Amino acid sequence: MNRKLIGTAIAALALAAPAVAWAQSGPGVLVVDIDRVNTECNACKVAIGQFQGMMQQAQQRAQALRTQLQTAGAPLQTAVNALNGKPADAALQAKITAFQQQENNANVELNNTQQRLQSIGANMQRQVNEKLGPIADNILKARGASVVLARNATLSNADSVDITNDVLTQLNAQLPSISVTPLPQQPAAGAATAPAAGPATPAPAPATRKKPSGR
Repeated sequence: MNRKLIGTAIAALALAAPAVAWAQSGPGVLVVDIDRVNTECNACKVAIGQFQGMMQQAQQRAQALRTQLQTAGAPLQTAVNALNGKPADAALQAKITAFQQQENNANVELNNTQQRLQSIGANMQRQVNEKLGPIADNILKARGASVVLARNATLSNADSVDITNDVLTQLNAQLPSISVTPLPQQPAAGAATAPAAGPATPAPAPATRKKPSGR
């Protein structure tokens, strides 16, 4: 009888041992709230404020160009409509050509602004990511975990496995500022440099409108 009890106790201890060892080693999965990191780190707050100012300037410039085009195009459209299908004279055609060039220049300017803002946004994120990866890796090793996941990629998790605050503390120490500038140009084969671009919020473009025609 005693042998059976001892055997049962040994079996129970054998089953419990792995669970105890795992509990002592800490959680295998950690999570970090990437959105919080990107918006709450000290350098991020400053950079986001600067970037939002650039976006506002781009929107104001787009509206100014839109107003200029509407002001310049309205009398030309009226003149074209008055022709009732007749060809425009040389003077009117010259004005139409000048307006079309003005419209093209506006679109080129706004397209360049959009690309610049995209590149700035990508460069801001790049600078955070360069620090975020090593920081998460160090915390993972310190806690004996196996993987760090983005918190919004999990269905549910305990607050005890959330390392966002630890990440923010280390990121604030290692990233005192973020350069709000376009991505550094990368050398291209056979050329000195090549322009780089990245994802970000696009700048607004002028409203599409019908161009005056000389026909």
